[in-house]
Amino acid sequence: MALIDRFIIEFDTALRSVVGGANAGRPTPGSEVGVTTALDAAERKHAAGLMRVNHVGEVCAQALYQSQKLAARNSQIQQMLDHSGQEEMDHLAWCETRLKELGSHTSYLNPFWYAGSFAIGLVAGLAGDQWSLGFVAETEKQVENHLESHLQKLPETDQRSRAIVDQMRMDEIAHGQAALHAGGVSLPEPIQKIMQAMSKLMTTTAYKI
Repeated sequence: MALIDRFIIEFDTALRSVVGGANAGRPTPGSEVGVTTALDAAERKHAAGLMRVNHVGEVCAQALYQSQKLAARNSQIQQMLDHSGQEEMDHLAWCETRLKELGSHTSYLNPFWYAGSFAIGLVAGLAGDQWSLGFVAETEKQVENHLESHLQKLPETDQRSRAIVDQMRMDEIAHGQAALHAGGVSLPEPIQKIMQAMSKLMTTTAYKI
């Protein structure tokens, strides 16, 4: 692929991540379930807050994968990151669609989330492929834990959101395993703690804004 074509594709991905309009390559999980089945106003608001958090997570994932692809030294690793990034784009589209169905919006801080994550991903990528992949694996592990908690917090009757989150959770597990199998190393505990603190700040803010 020509460099200019690659640039156009990556720029389009970044734009769709920040302003919306992501396209999914797979059908939305739970599409057979009613859009707002048995949800009252409070439940819709709560579900929307959780799905907005999930959407921000996918905005960050796009930025991380894009920046780490730029710094990757191995073409096979670039392909692995590209494949995972495409599935994360499905997640982005699913969450965006669900937020619209719930009558809500994506985070107003998406440009900030994207820029910050891109910078972090670039630093991780420049540290070397093993550390970059280790960062991917740890990120996916933490995302998996968040999604697991959201399955506990979402209203039982919101089967549509729950189906989306469960499929996302399974994909994140696969992405993390792929990064480890490609040579990712375990990150030092202090870095893991910093990542957890940053994630806590993001999830708390994105739930409301």
